[in-house]
Amino acid sequence: MLEWNDYQKELMTRIGEIGKLSPDTLRGYQALSNAGQKTGKLDAKTRELIALAVAVTRQCDGCITVHTDAAAKHGATVEEIAEALGVAIAVNAGAAMVYSARVMDAFSVKHP
Repeated sequence: MLEWNDYQKELMTRIGEIGKLSPDTLRGYQALSNAGQKTGKLDAKTRELIALAVAVTRQCDGCITVHTDAAAKHGATVEEIAEALGVAIAVNAGAAMVYSARVMDAFSVKHP
């Protein structure tokens, strides 16, 4: 397993370097990242739980470390995180089922 605290520090250092080389890219990302907060329809904890589920589906270690920390800071419990991850697992299984159906469809068209 990763040493998550060290990884997060290293990641932030590297992202800072990208920001120095391409400040517009970093500003654009930050604007996009902060856009959801402005609607006020979801609270911060809910947004972070969604972010964790997406992080798992995208297999993004950086997203996992950042959003785990943020979820905890916004009061998410380990049980809430586990439930959000359960949704991610179910959606990924569902996506595999849908794409399995596509394979069967492709096979039936190519080899009637």
